[in-house]
Amino acid sequence: MRMALLGAGRIGQLHGRLLAAQPKVDEVVIWDIDFDRAREAASAINGLAAPSLEEALRGADAAVIAASTNAHATLARETVDRRMPTFCEKPLAFDLPETLELVDRIEAAGVPFQVGFQRRFDPAYREARRLVESGDLGTVYLVRLIAHDHEPPPDAYIPVSGGLFRDSSIHDFDALRWLLGQEVEEVYATGSVRGFPIFERHDDVDTAATVLRLADGTLGVLSQTRHDPLGYDIRMEIVGSRDAVTVGLGQRTPIRSLEVDAPTLAGPPWQTFLTRFEEAYRQELIAFIGVASGEAASPCTARDALEAMRISVAASRSRAEGRPVRVMDA
Repeated sequence: MRMALLGAGRIGQLHGRLLAAQPKVDEVVIWDIDFDRAREAASAINGLAAPSLEEALRGADAAVIAASTNAHATLARETVDRRMPTFCEKPLAFDLPETLELVDRIEAAGVPFQVGFQRRFDPAYREARRLVESGDLGTVYLVRLIAHDHEPPPDAYIPVSGGLFRDSSIHDFDALRWLLGQEVEEVYATGSVRGFPIFERHDDVDTAATVLRLADGTLGVLSQTRHDPLGYDIRMEIVGSRDAVTVGLGQRTPIRSLEVDAPTLAGPPWQTFLTRFEEAYRQELIAFIGVASGEAASPCTARDALEAMRISVAASRSRAEGRPVRVMDA
């Protein structure tokens, strides 16, 4: 399989390395608006650098879109119109109207399409979903989500990110609806700028809290920061009538307990999403290879991305208006 990788930034470089290691991938061709960056990324994996998007897609069997958020929809249209199996990093598009248009286009074309919500492939998240589906947790009362970046993104990324809720929280929103098998009906979100004034200049926040009410009455609570001095802290806690479990609490969780009998970390704290979720990224790309070759249905469809975007848009509107917002009204 010849794979076209569109985008050679941090996540693109990881995807390139993981794709090149798969036995079913014969060649990875990398395109980026910065040709030198594409050439450097290709050299690291013995791939090819394409000087243009057209050359990257020519002869490719499938495409992986890992460019900046504001380029996702444009690139997806290019691959879908070529009827090329496509993997696209989240979010699918920059705003809700464009997402709706693109989902309709993808579904009308019948093109195999997978969106990059990698937490669906993390072993602990998958086990948590199994426990919910099996009934082992009983009635789920509350899900607490924690999403603390170690360091904020580069300044240049902030104005093209879509904002905290669309860029980062969208992972937690997708994980919540996927794990519980329920749609989010109402959102109340608030946020502030606590440490990095550049976010305020772009009408964004570096710290936020979101309360989510799901269709069956389950509550979700998400706390989020763009900076955690100890490392990259992504967790989920699920409290049910029969059991209470957590995802992401381990020997590399960047948090310091003040209890005298608490264990110390066995390894260095997680620093970035690239290392914390590397295995999940590997498994989602292996799944996409199966989707692209016609062996499996997409485990994360364009419509899944649409539903996560609806929640993100509702959260953004809630923060702006200072009130709860129904997701379908956003």
